[in-house]
Amino acid sequence: MLRGKKIIIGITGSIAAYKIPFLIRLLKKAGAEVQVVMTPFAAEFVTPLTLSTLTEKPVLTDFFDKGDGSWHSHVDLGLWADIILVAPLSANTMAKMATGIADNLLLTVLLSARCPVYFAPAMDLDMYKHPSTKKNIETLQLFGYSLIEPTEGELASGLKGFGRLEEPEKIFSILKNALIPDSLLQGKKVLISAGPTFEPIDPVRYIGNKSSGLMGIELAKAFANKGADVRLVLGPTRYELHHPLIQIQNVTTAGEMHQSISELSEKMEIIVMAAAVADFTPEKVEQQKIKKSGKKRNIQLKPTVDILKELGNKKHKNQILIGFSLETENEKENATKKLKSKNLDMIVLNSLRDKGAGFETMTNKVSLIDKRKKITEIPLKLKSEIAQDIVTYIENELMSVK
Repeated sequence: MLRGKKIIIGITGSIAAYKIPFLIRLLKKAGAEVQVVMTPFAAEFVTPLTLSTLTEKPVLTDFFDKGDGSWHSHVDLGLWADIILVAPLSANTMAKMATGIADNLLLTVLLSARCPVYFAPAMDLDMYKHPSTKKNIETLQLFGYSLIEPTEGELASGLKGFGRLEEPEKIFSILKNALIPDSLLQGKKVLISAGPTFEPIDPVRYIGNKSSGLMGIELAKAFANKGADVRLVLGPTRYELHHPLIQIQNVTTAGEMHQSISELSEKMEIIVMAAAVADFTPEKVEQQKIKKSGKKRNIQLKPTVDILKELGNKKHKNQILIGFSLETENEKENATKKLKSKNLDMIVLNSLRDKGAGFETMTNKVSLIDKRKKITEIPLKLKSEIAQDIVTYIENELMSVK
């Protein structure tokens, strides 16, 4: 099943490390090659002897082998792996990962990695809820790492709440699907737009919006993790993304986004327009910075191309086209009109009236409306989870009727 797949498991100092030998057995039974890299403190919770016996490889804990003095190259390890899992991830190592500290072998491997990285936190509930932990999780997601959320239950402290490491069987399933997806989306050509566009007024000013691009980025990851071949046309964003099945084309303006999508769209089987494309752009871009003169100044605007409508007009028979709609009033009515007028197969509705949804948040709450007028409500979740729900809906509902 996973024969030939190379997996690094990074273990940090957490009592939940006792679960990792069970995960290793599952991965080895499936044919994977597993290399364990431990932080020094992790060895207090699970022995290197146990792990090396299960993996049939020496466990790496330091930059140098104390026996013969040979060097363990973090660069080679980062390039070797098909996927890296850090589990359990302690609050301490998470903070180091978020700030780029590289004081042990595992941290340097992560800084050298070019493959997808998954992280599974495990800690007491108050540590997990602490603002610093939440900020560090968001930072790791900014780096393009994928979160495996802890579960709720009894903790080592005797308290009950979130902080338990996800069970080995579930982590195994997540890694398996990331490496060898069992999906109708396997090999499908998917085009996604994400982020805002910036329409220049002069060399330093622009018209833009608050879109972070995270929802579209998470969609790209969710499609890629199902085995799809993804092209992501991405507007200006602070987020990073590294995935072997995702090709990114960076753009800035609505015109650049239109050109890129027009060049790619014909050969695509699924198109998801999650970008917040500017509706208007200045008629004239000043070549020098506009000076403040105290006088009123008018900026003449012209409409940009309606990319989604253009895609709907030329959509071919077997192509699935999905749009996003951010509304502030009469939400479902306005979204349904957009669905019909732009010849969409489905529209994803956001409302800015929902707390925790929309721009500049890690969470979202959406309604999926398809051309059969079926409405599916998805409650407030992390955008990564919303993306998985949307991709599952596309696979189970839309692809079955094409």
